[in-house]
Amino acid sequence: MKITIHNAVLDSARRFFEDRGTVGCEGTAMIAARAGIATRVVIPNQAATPAPRCSVEVTAAGKLELAAALGPDERYVARIHSHPALAFHSPTDNANPALTQEGALSIVVPFFGLGLRRGLNACAVFVRRNGRFIEVPPGATRDALVGT
Repeated sequence: MKITIHNAVLDSARRFFEDRGTVGCEGTAMIAARAGIATRVVIPNQAATPAPRCSVEVTAAGKLELAAALGPDERYVARIHSHPALAFHSPTDNANPALTQEGALSIVVPFFGLGLRRGLNACAVFVRRNGRFIEVPPGATRDALVGT
């Protein structure tokens, strides 16, 4: 199923990531959708270690927030998070997937969120297939999977 993430949802994520980036921290959030259309970004309580070590973890309270945040017929379709420099799936990202269902997306935003100023094509996008995340570069295959 194709997932549509409108620019307003991405802008909300971008503002959060850029705010975290001003203090040298990464950020993480989930994208909730209804019938394949992203409805909003859910930003849980999180603890971050600033640059140069950069890490972010959803707190126990944040996990409860995520569990309670979905509305009727909504589901999480993507995790979106920022990296301090280039966008890629780190070993930590692979070891700690926020979503494990087949077809789930993982979107990595470069440069503490600034990459989203150039849209989704400036980000790394991965799809969950057979228990692991596979990168989907910009182009026809990605366009069939996710769009704005």
